[in-house]
Amino acid sequence: MTARRRLVVSGDDFGAASEVNAAIVRAHRDGILTSASLMVTGDAVDEAVALAHAHPRLAVGLHLVLAQGRPASPPAEIPRLVTAAGSFGDQPVMTGIRYAWLAVARPGGREELRHEVEAQLRRFAATGLRLAHVDGHVNIHLHPMILPLLLELAPRYGIRALRLSRESLGSALRHDRTSVGRKVAEGLVFRALSAWSEARLRQAGIVTADRVYGMHQTGHVDERYLLAVLEALPPGVHEIYCHPAEAQPEALARHQRGYDHASEVTALVSPRVREAVTAAGVELVTYPDLVEAR
Repeated sequence: MTARRRLVVSGDDFGAASEVNAAIVRAHRDGILTSASLMVTGDAVDEAVALAHAHPRLAVGLHLVLAQGRPASPPAEIPRLVTAAGSFGDQPVMTGIRYAWLAVARPGGREELRHEVEAQLRRFAATGLRLAHVDGHVNIHLHPMILPLLLELAPRYGIRALRLSRESLGSALRHDRTSVGRKVAEGLVFRALSAWSEARLRQAGIVTADRVYGMHQTGHVDERYLLAVLEALPPGVHEIYCHPAEAQPEALARHQRGYDHASEVTALVSPRVREAVTAAGVELVTYPDLVEAR
């Protein structure tokens, strides 16, 4: 393993709301954020795309939405995936179980999933932005019925890097023992999913980080957390992802109750955090940097 410490710092939900867009641009311009993940069906996606073009050093990837949002496809084209209102289900676990059942047991289920995944990839391509990576809202991109579709489509759409959500549960609990039940459940599920995904991604030549931080601390990636991660960061390639916003976005409020978006912005632009990055010899990078350095 290389002695270098390289770190991608990502902001999710780019395009969901103006409050998110403003925070991501500020954290990139004035802080340590190197990357953003774009919701191509978000309420403020056009603004996000314009901001991304105006800040070309910000790497932008696709934030695949298959839960807690609306599709890129007309609902009539994916009737098995959406509710009567034409949106995806709000409960990620139940939605994931439903997708597994549809893909295995219902004729046309897998085809509808592929149709929607490709629709979001096409919509991203239409922005004219370089596809830096792919990840998923509530990490749904690692679903066993979704990841194979992304790998099938990777050559056509230039998917060369992907967030492999694996995080040390022990480290997360030592930092913050709140919501222990949720964190343990997440840890078990994503340990299995990352183990299942890793060989497939390697075989496909998809770049991933050695470790990803932020899942267990979702909505609370504050200064104390960033300083703790930086202090203990081992050699290798890592990603921290977070959910910055200048204020609670109305579009996300019911799914992100209790998130302290403002503290995440403060942390990303904190001089103490910047000093810690320098002191630890951490290189702030993007997924395209990692692809090119292979």
